[in-house]
This record gives sequence, structure tokens and C-alpha cells, in this order.
Amino acid sequence: MILDSLKNSAAYYGLSPRIQQAFELFSKVNWAEVEPGVHELDGRTIFANVQVRPLKKKEEAKLEVHDAYIDIQILISGADESFGWSERAALTQPKEAFNAEKDIQFFEDEPQTYYTMRPGQFTILMPEDAHAPMVGEGEIRKVILKVLK
Repeated sequence: MILDSLKNSAAYYGLSPRIQQAFELFSKVNWAEVEPGVHELDGRTIFANVQVRPLKKKEEAKLEVHDAYIDIQILISGADESFGWSERAALTQPKEAFNAEKDIQFFEDEPQTYYTMRPGQFTILMPEDAHAPMVGEGEIRKVILKVLK
């Protein structure tokens, strides 16, 4: 898990050539004006999911994991967003089987820790990072860049 400000995104280009490409594609769009929904940036290799949603209580947010994609979640505007986090290898309570079509599995485990993202910041979540997003009060606009690993 990485949490940082957008101004520092170049520091993470070395993680994957696709991460660099995702940040470069992200920087070319005014995301405050993009309609919510899924937008392909490089086919299904890199795509953006624009969300405008209310945040939820900690107990409503379930840990999730992905196999095929890295998440780069970027808070555009609104309230601060908190995330629950745990190491995927430590999870023991699957809520359901892994859904390969949607690249997601949810767990009932309690997060090990929480961290908070502010507008203008991003978090990178690798497949080994279990995360429970959208925790807090108020509404947010965010972009989730899905980057094929």
C-alpha cells in the first residue's frame, strides 16, 4: 500500500511501466467533469472508474482483494476518505469465493489498520493489499485507475 500526493506520482513509475502510463493518461483529463462510470484509457489494460458516492461507516466497508489489477485510487474532491488495510496473506474469513470475471473477493476480517486520503492524494493497492475503501462521512468524487499487473 502506498499513500502519497499526486505531485509525487513520478516517484512510483518504477513499480511498473503501466503505472507510469496510467498516471500520464490520468494527467491529461479534467476528472472533475467526467461522468461517473467506467472509461477505457488503454482498452482493458488501463481503465478508469469514476465514482461520485457517499462514504460509509467502518462496519459497512468490507476488505476486498484483486488478482489481475493494481488499483490506483485518486481522490478528486469531497470529504477525506479512509481505507481499512490488511495484508492479504493474513486474511482468514472469505465472505465469498473469488469472482475472476469481476477480479474481486470480499472478506469479513477486521482491517489491521486505517489510513486517510485527502483530495489531491492517491493510494496504490497491489494484489497483496486487502483494502476496505469508502470509509468516512460525506460524499466524494474519486477515480479508480485499474492497471493490469
